[in-house]
Amino acid sequence: MSIDAATELPVIVHKQPDARWLQASREEPLLPELPILDAHHHFSEHWGGYMPPDLVADAQGHNLRATVYIQCAWRYRQDGPEHLKPVGEVEAVVAATRNGRAGSPRIAAGIVGYADLRHSAVDEILFALEQASDGRLRGIRNSGAWHSGFRHGVLARPMKGLYGDPAFRGGYGRLAHHGLSFDAWIYHPQILEVAELARAFPDVPLVLDHIGGLLGVGDYQDDPERARKEWEARIRVLAACPNVHVKIGGFGTAVFGYDFVSQPRPPSSEQLAREWQPLVDTTLDLFGSERCMFESNFPVDRSLGGYGVLWNAFKRVASGLSESERRALFHDNAARLYRIPAT
Repeated sequence: MSIDAATELPVIVHKQPDARWLQASREEPLLPELPILDAHHHFSEHWGGYMPPDLVADAQGHNLRATVYIQCAWRYRQDGPEHLKPVGEVEAVVAATRNGRAGSPRIAAGIVGYADLRHSAVDEILFALEQASDGRLRGIRNSGAWHSGFRHGVLARPMKGLYGDPAFRGGYGRLAHHGLSFDAWIYHPQILEVAELARAFPDVPLVLDHIGGLLGVGDYQDDPERARKEWEARIRVLAACPNVHVKIGGFGTAVFGYDFVSQPRPPSSEQLAREWQPLVDTTLDLFGSERCMFESNFPVDRSLGGYGVLWNAFKRVASGLSESERRALFHDNAARLYRIPAT
């Protein structure tokens, strides 16, 4: 394990699968007619590289209608004012997806960008993002994922307690004025911080990424039951906030503690579904099928297997639901929350 020079903390490293392992992770699509709106993915040179043609190719056989791009600090501007450099990510996404072919999925039909909500010029930043987005900006994400014992991820490590910071909340309060939602990425011990934020700003739609970052590393590595109990108690509190939605996915993020990528063969969708079913059931019981949505978190979640295998696993965990509930989880809820026009 490496040590981060700036923080002197251990770094949780994301393991990227090799091409042969990933090639072996293929299955015939289940329910190929079910419409899918992938509520969370990235483009980047990180994680082995991933661009729009890769996503379109990965989705073959599944009825992918549209996607929502989520910020990951990709291709920021190299010059100009520091607070406007993240606008470059939105510019790059629009440039990479402007010429989609008729009949193809609408890649990045919605965009969630980054703005430093603690900055005094937050309205200027949000306006610049809107202007750059080709009408596709739907929300902002500021990562609050912080742990005293390790560092993880390609994003800058946030300050402790970011979501309760007065300067942050000053900027957060401007999101409603701009008609934007907020994506929250944290670790499960921080879920109550998200609940406090949601209660303080009930007019801002808030999306909890990756079911709240259930930790399986650090001090939780050898005690998954403690992590699960803490997560469930906290997310139960969060579920009482009607303005909160939850993304089901992100399990391939290294902090969850799965290590399928180190196995000789990738897992099947049946294996993944068995592993995730209890977490998905709890999330659906608390939030209902009307406040949840599935996400690929690609290319990060390639550490679990191929794109099609991932969606097959989601279809398996949702197999006991009604057709209308499945449609809501796979497409309609994300379309409504991120205001993606119907095809």
